[in-house]
Amino acid sequence: YHQLRVREEDVPKMAFRTWYGHYEFQVMPFGLTSAPANKKEHEEHLRTILKLLKKEELYAEFSKCEFWIPKVQFIGHVINREGIYVDPAKIESIKDWVSPKSPTEIHQFLGLAGYYRRFIEGFSKIAKPMT
Repeated sequence: YHQLRVREEDVPKMAFRTWYGHYEFQVMPFGLTSAPANKKEHEEHLRTILKLLKKEELYAEFSKCEFWIPKVQFIGHVINREGIYVDPAKIESIKDWVSPKSPTEIHQFLGLAGYYRRFIEGFSKIAKPMT
């Protein structure tokens, strides 16, 4: 920790926001866990979890489970080995958003835009006040 450099392409994934600004870890910090290094390690973690479920008599409906899938769509996001992205269907709904007319509609749009700003490089440079 603190001596293990984070791969350059993974630095943006380690970003966090505070009152003082936006920061990205350049080295591995204490307290964070990372994904398994390879498929074998992931398989070992999965086997451990499945054994624990059995031991505690908790059951999973395996017909509803999926393993080794390359991409997951989850609450408006697409997650794959390259990172987290906005679901393209969500992008289309934002593009088709009707121009806000009331303070409530402006508030709703700004909330949505603020949520997705982390996916838009240079958002603060391209966004303009809504007046």
